[in-house]
Amino acid sequence: MQIIQTVLALALTLGILVTLHEYGHFWVARRCGVKVLRFSVGFGKPLFSWFDRHGTEFAIAAIPLGGYVKMLDEREGPVPEELRDQAFTSKPPSQRIAIAAAGPVANFMFAIFAYWLLSVVGVTHIAPIVGDVADKSVARQVGLQEGMEIHAIDGHRISSWRDVNMRILERAGEQGVITLAVSSGGARGTVSGELGGWRLSEDTPDPLAEFGITPWRPDVPAVLGQISDGGRAQAAGLRTGDRILAVNEQPVANWFELVDFIRNAPGQTLALVIQRAGSEQSVQITPEAKKQDNGQIIGFVGAGVETVSWPEHVLRDVRYGPLAAIPVALDETWADTRLTLVAIKKMVTGLLSPSNLSGPITIARVAEASVSSGFEGFIRFLAYLSVSLGILNLLPVPVLDGGHIVYYTIEAIRKKPLSDEVQAIGLRIGMAMILTLMVFALYNDLMRL
Repeated sequence: MQIIQTVLALALTLGILVTLHEYGHFWVARRCGVKVLRFSVGFGKPLFSWFDRHGTEFAIAAIPLGGYVKMLDEREGPVPEELRDQAFTSKPPSQRIAIAAAGPVANFMFAIFAYWLLSVVGVTHIAPIVGDVADKSVARQVGLQEGMEIHAIDGHRISSWRDVNMRILERAGEQGVITLAVSSGGARGTVSGELGGWRLSEDTPDPLAEFGITPWRPDVPAVLGQISDGGRAQAAGLRTGDRILAVNEQPVANWFELVDFIRNAPGQTLALVIQRAGSEQSVQITPEAKKQDNGQIIGFVGAGVETVSWPEHVLRDVRYGPLAAIPVALDETWADTRLTLVAIKKMVTGLLSPSNLSGPITIARVAEASVSSGFEGFIRFLAYLSVSLGILNLLPVPVLDGGHIVYYTIEAIRKKPLSDEVQAIGLRIGMAMILTLMVFALYNDLMRL
């Protein structure tokens, strides 16, 4: 069932972004007088299609990993004389550049709209308050302490842990000084220190943890909130509302300690002391051995924690008026753009491992998680992925929109197009680069599995 949900989440995510991207090409092509033959979301044989009054075929194809807009083009076959002025190749370089750039521009415009919508609707963030700082970490060296709230990093405003993640991710692999504006006990100040070229791990990068920060979270008592039917917890007689006081005569301080006890004891009988209705009782339970995706065997009893509310003082409601939200949306989109460009630069220069590249499997899993997390999480994921798609397509690589823009720009300067031989060589090089990138990203996905 989860696989089906993941596939559907991937199809929904890519379907939205590809449709927006291709519609950008389509909309500008129509306004430049180019005849569009087909607008396809997905590759391969169309599952169903229809035609509009202009004769354009709109299709939904079987492979939801992209899409395309097919235009009347003299390079693909003879064009009737009466339609020659509607061919893409008959248009001046400036219009062809506009058509090629329209797809990525549509991606950026969607991101701006998405962030504008979130700013107007309003979102609630958990304040970025430091819960713990690891010894000998970069965070400890720059002066961060438990209980500090982070307000800015290198002069950039911070309102959530997402912002913190993005800002420190930008500094991964760098030397130099990082400066954080913080507050503690009502007093504001700054802390700063040398980064020392800290790096992210190659397998599962976690910027916060590797920087040395654990976010503050409220105490979560070891009180059961859900009991799964047929699970070991139900079989042992545990009930909703039971509080676990000890495991094998060792006190349990919170839910996370209880989870550690259970995960580390697959198939082993544990003696629990529980509190129920004001009295203490003894219960024995044997966690079921469960194999994770990475092959690790953990204990599992089929019980969930009782919901704990976040204190009001750590919640930050962020909402703007329709006009005030515009610069906020532009700033968010630029932050995503900068992060993507910095990541590409660091991969090229070796400061960031290429193993951090992700392919369709990782995108599908993140898409499924973001859909499950709710409206805000999914919209933010769509916006970030849309920006990444726009930047990727603007890279000056033949077969991508950026490569076509380079060709048409050269043609505008030379007053004649590059030779067919040069364009064919560029096409082969571009295809080889893209295929290599795709294979490497897919390899990384499989390694993560």
